[in-house]
Amino acid sequence: MAVIGTGQAHGACSLLHAAGTGYGASLSLDLPVIVKALDRPSKRKLNDSDNLLSAVVDTWVENELPLPDGLEKDDIHWAVASKIPQSRGLKSSAATSVAAVKALCEATQTSLDDADIVSLSSQAQIASGVSITGSIDDSWACLTKGWKLIDANAEDISSGVIMEGAGLNPDDWIVLIAAREPRKVRPQLEDFAPMFNEFEKALIALQQGELLNCLTINGRAMCAVTNDIQGRKIANDAFINGARSSGLSGSGPAVVIVVPSLVRSSADRIKSTLQRLMPADQIIETKFLAMDSDELEM
Repeated sequence: MAVIGTGQAHGACSLLHAAGTGYGASLSLDLPVIVKALDRPSKRKLNDSDNLLSAVVDTWVENELPLPDGLEKDDIHWAVASKIPQSRGLKSSAATSVAAVKALCEATQTSLDDADIVSLSSQAQIASGVSITGSIDDSWACLTKGWKLIDANAEDISSGVIMEGAGLNPDDWIVLIAAREPRKVRPQLEDFAPMFNEFEKALIALQQGELLNCLTINGRAMCAVTNDIQGRKIANDAFINGARSSGLSGSGPAVVIVVPSLVRSSADRIKSTLQRLMPADQIIETKFLAMDSDELEM
């Protein structure tokens, strides 16, 4: 067994769910994933119940990109090492598909720009059924740092980027994640319509640069869409204990809680509260990934 290509990406949390208004944005998190393309099956069992990685290869071929020398589609196998819990709304599918595309680029010595990688990732997610919008904003956040506001209905990936920002300083904030058990039922597009006005408020907050307010408003709207009473309570309790922002990420069930790093006692208090509700391994502490000024200018 040989590694023929390796790709890396990272997780993210939602700022604005694209199904709410047609505009979406996600914020990069330090939750790394590494995907390796192999010429033979790995001995370690691969957890890919949605066949996302097969969809990545199919999408690659459908876009008339080359396969590794001497290999057919079925000859490509995968190994994944990820810190992103699956099916929680933390963009594991976007990150995995982005990293897999980058692995195929390395395996075939193919050079793609960021927009092309995002496009392939989005196509694969739709084909495998893990996304109802294409998750273009998620793929951008998993490939690059910071955030991009995208128009999910734009004609192409590059023109769909409406705004972008460096993100929040990792040194200023502690990010806690209550990664509860996966949902048994995912929301459908029609479930979002009654909360349009709330998603629009989140969009306005993002346009005004109020990222933490946007995260909170969007998270509350998603609790309503999914009828997630416990998620709303976790978010509210986090505010009582010193959080500056808190809300459901993606379609959940993960609740993202943002605490000022100078107030370590608040983070510890929130962790203690969460430990009464879920196993310790479902409580994650991480940080944001932000662009520096040079990256933003590029």
